[in-house]
Amino acid sequence: QVQLIESGGGLVQAGGSLRLSCAASGRTFSSYAMGWFRQAPGKEREFVAAISWSGGRTYYADSVKGRFTISRDNAKSTVYLQMNSLKPEDTAAYYCARTNGGTYYHEESYDYWGQGTQVTVSS
Repeated sequence: QVQLIESGGGLVQAGGSLRLSCAASGRTFSSYAMGWFRQAPGKEREFVAAISWSGGRTYYADSVKGRFTISRDNAKSTVYLQMNSLKPEDTAAYYCARTNGGTYYHEESYDYWGQGTQVTVSS
């Protein structure tokens, strides 16, 4: 069984930065691509970013491209999301997930999910 535990969320002013972390249990972390999704109140969950198993390839939603950076440390079984120049519209619960293959921006491609961490950006 894989467990994913997110941390690093909080309240920040617009223009500020936060770094989210997602620690994974299990010995196979380095074999899987990982992703971050977010869900704002009253909205569907949406893709934010994804990273290949080696970290060599990254993918971003257009809304966060140039502001967010996804990275991973396979030795620590942890994936990160550095969020800069935050905007009020970035307010959401952020979830990390492990992909089982398939299209990286589809929820259906992910089989394990964390419990989420709340990010609130004030204007």
